[in-house]
Amino acid sequence: MLPGIGIFISAGTIMKVLVPYLRAKGFKVDSVWAQTQEAAREAAEELEIPFFTSKVDDVLLKREVDLIIIMCPPLLHAQIAVKALGIGKHVLCDKPGGLSQSETLKMVHAAQYYPSLISVMAYSLRFLPSFQYVRNVISDQLIGEVNYCDIHVQLGSLINPKNYDWTCEEGMGGGVLTMIGSHVIDVVSAVIRQRATRVHGVTRRGLAVKGETSIRRITSDRFASFNMEMNGGALVAVTLNSQEGLKNFDISFSVTGSQGFITYTRLFYITGGTVTGQSIANPNSEIFHTDTDELSFLPSSIVNNAPIQPHQRPYINGLFRMVSALRDAFSRVEDRSGWIKDAVSSAATFEDGQYVMAVIEAVKRSSKMREWSEVFIIHEEPDPNPVLSAAVRRSTIAAV
Repeated sequence: MLPGIGIFISAGTIMKVLVPYLRAKGFKVDSVWAQTQEAAREAAEELEIPFFTSKVDDVLLKREVDLIIIMCPPLLHAQIAVKALGIGKHVLCDKPGGLSQSETLKMVHAAQYYPSLISVMAYSLRFLPSFQYVRNVISDQLIGEVNYCDIHVQLGSLINPKNYDWTCEEGMGGGVLTMIGSHVIDVVSAVIRQRATRVHGVTRRGLAVKGETSIRRITSDRFASFNMEMNGGALVAVTLNSQEGLKNFDISFSVTGSQGFITYTRLFYITGGTVTGQSIANPNSEIFHTDTDELSFLPSSIVNNAPIQPHQRPYINGLFRMVSALRDAFSRVEDRSGWIKDAVSSAATFEDGQYVMAVIEAVKRSSKMREWSEVFIIHEEPDPNPVLSAAVRRSTIAAV
C-alpha cells in the first residue's frame, strides 16, 4: 500500500507536474498547504486535491497522510520536517533544508531519533542516469584518480518577476548559490565521492532587476564563483551565473582524472581518454547518451499548462525518478507505513543536506573575508543567547 501524501507548496510551476506524476505512480495526494487560505484553496482546485489549509498542523495530523513533501519557502523547512518526523511521518524536503546549518542540524537530529522513517532531501540531480553513469566511470577507475572538476551553469533570472518574495532575499534562501549551487555541491560529492574541506569564493548581486527600488532592495546573489578543495585531493571549480538578460540554460560538468576525462553537457555527455579495454580507448573517441525526459510520460495538456523553465528540467527529471524510487520503497511491503531502505539508498540524507549548507556558509564567509574558509560541520546547536548563558554560569559559580 502506498502512503497518502501531504504537500507544502509555494508559488511555482513544479507542483503542476509533480502532483499528476505522483498520481500516475499510484500515490494519493490527500492534502495541500499554502501560506494563505486563498492560495491553498486555489492550489487545491487546480490540482484536484480534496483538503487544503494554511495551518501546518492540519496537514501533519491527518491520519490519511503518511508522507510529507516540503516544497515551501526555506524558512519553514526545518520546522515542518522536525515536527513531521516527531509524529511519525516520512519526509521529502526540498533544498536547502533551512536557512542555516543549525536549522538543518535539527532535521539531522530528528532523523537520527526516528531511523524507521524516510528522511531525504530533494537533491535530485544524483538520480539522473547521466550523473550515475559518470559516478560509475569514476568508481571503476576508467579515468584514473580524480584531479580536477570544472562546473559551469548559466541561466536566466531566478527572481520572481511578479512578486517580491523569498527568492529576492539572500537571508531567506534566495540567490543562485543556494537555489542552484546547493544542487551542484551535492551532486559533485555524490559523483566523485569526496567532500569539501575548504573553499574560496565570491558572490555578487549582478545586474539590477527591472522594477527594483530602494525600498525593497534585492539582496540575493546572481553570480557565484568558488573553488573547493576536497578531502580526496581533487580541486573543484564552480561558476554560477543567473542574470536578467540570459534566456538560455547551459550546464557543463567536466571531471579530469589521471588517465582521462568525462564531460556532462545539458542532457548528454561526452567521454574521452587513454584507457584501454573500454569504448574510450583513444582521446578522440566520444560516447553520446541522452537522459529520458520524464515529463514525456505526462499528457501534453498538463505540461503545457505548467511552462517549465529550461533550468528546471534536469531537476524535475531527477525528482520524478526520486518519486519512482519512493514508490518502489513502499510498494514492496504490505504495511502502509513500511518501506524498503535499499530503494532510496542513493537519495541525499539530511546529513548530506547539512554538509551542503556548511559549504554554502563557507563560500559566503570567504566572499566576505576575501580568503580561504574552512568547511565546518557543527554537531551541536549553537547557544541562542551566549551572553545570558555566560551570566548564568558566572552567577552559579559565585553562589557555590
